[in-house]
Amino acid sequence: MNEWWKDGVPAFVVVGRVNAGKSATLATLLEVDDDEVLRVSATPGETTGVQALPVIYDNEEWMRFFDTPGFQQPVEAMREIERIADGRAPGPDDLKVFVEECGEQFPDEVRLLAPIVKGAGILYVVDPCKPLRDSFLAEIEILRWSGRPRLALLNPQGEANENEEAWRDRLGTSFNLVRTFDAHEARYDERRKMLLALLQIEERHAERIEWVVEAIDHEWDQRREDSVETILDFLEKSLTLRTTDSLDERDEGVPARRERKQAALAEEYFKKLAKLERTCVDKLLKVYRHHLIEHDVDPAKHRGLDLATDETWQKWGLNRLQLTAAGVLAGGAAGAIFDLGVGVHSLGAGTVIGALGGGTAAFFKGGQLPELKVKLGGGVRLKGGDGKAIVMGPPASLNFPWILLDSMLLRYRRILERAHGRRDESKLDVGDEESLVRQFPSDRRTLLQKWFNSCLKGSPDRGKEPEVFAALVEVLEEVEELDSVQSDQ
Repeated sequence: MNEWWKDGVPAFVVVGRVNAGKSATLATLLEVDDDEVLRVSATPGETTGVQALPVIYDNEEWMRFFDTPGFQQPVEAMREIERIADGRAPGPDDLKVFVEECGEQFPDEVRLLAPIVKGAGILYVVDPCKPLRDSFLAEIEILRWSGRPRLALLNPQGEANENEEAWRDRLGTSFNLVRTFDAHEARYDERRKMLLALLQIEERHAERIEWVVEAIDHEWDQRREDSVETILDFLEKSLTLRTTDSLDERDEGVPARRERKQAALAEEYFKKLAKLERTCVDKLLKVYRHHLIEHDVDPAKHRGLDLATDETWQKWGLNRLQLTAAGVLAGGAAGAIFDLGVGVHSLGAGTVIGALGGGTAAFFKGGQLPELKVKLGGGVRLKGGDGKAIVMGPPASLNFPWILLDSMLLRYRRILERAHGRRDESKLDVGDEESLVRQFPSDRRTLLQKWFNSCLKGSPDRGKEPEVFAALVEVLEEVEELDSVQSDQ
């Protein structure tokens, strides 16, 4: 025990029945979705020993949690502890004797009680959907006898029923606090509330626990800013993306040759655009420590938007009035905006979304590629060429930058929704989501449109970048708040 115990560091043991959600609770609380670090499984008895999980900041351990195998023989263990007490009301000393002498008969109970005897607080995880049976009452009594700070966590694994009230009443008589914590749904704010609850039951280590809460808050702010930098980098690279090839006399004189070259450049363009998207999503997943989320990059299994309907085009990016207003205020060519329409077939803007979700130009097999801006003639010096070139990109739709931004904001929201306690692989499917950029205030749309225009011209406005950065930080904060409100409903 001494090899993984450290005096002066607040420690909490997560205990409960097998498959009550102990490991999933720790995984979500500590943001661990890697089974090599913390095994989360529906297999009975998966956790066979006590696992220490330190909370480390600045190379120093500030807190420690223990994952335990769970109770196996709670009723028999309770009777043995009562026998040790020999007629007295059992207490901490009796649990200590039980740990020292009963390891062979009660190996799992001894393992989970050992750190509690050393001085760790208790997080008791229960599924309130199950009936409150005698075996659970025995567990509650044993933990009460420890005299240690105790927090009971209701981790529902089914539909709410009449059992929850009975659980709350019984736990309320034996635990310092009772809280609900759904390990498969909890977001950042719920994790933070959990740590604050530990602060309420463990005053001896208040300074260290408070420091951890402040560190987590600071880290979350830093993640948000890192995410903004990632999204801005993606937008700039996507809006300035061009594919270029040389033109010789035969290309200029034979339309079919030029068209083939344009088609090849278009395919190359969308492959590069898809690569930028995948890189951005991968970075966001890394920022939020997710390993099991995948973005759908297989066109044959595309699960995103229904690109064949006008409804899809109407849901993403700005609407016509917003585009017009943003373009006028940003100094753009208003006349060009009215050429947009809303149909996905007129300009192929909806197909651009398909490129983002599907990952490669192969998504367009059997259809048409989006209309790309094409520049012919000189002005681009190519290696081995005579100075004449064909340049393709970006898509002609002025809604293109807003669709890119909407795409990443919706993926960001999906990432925030994913609790680390889940072990099912999921994809960032945002096909059913409504546009977020349409909710922006007009001054924000104008600011972003000005920056978009500079990027589309190939010369990103560095002077506006601080304002754009601050605006997107506000956007991500709003996405987090919206997600938090909906999760509480």
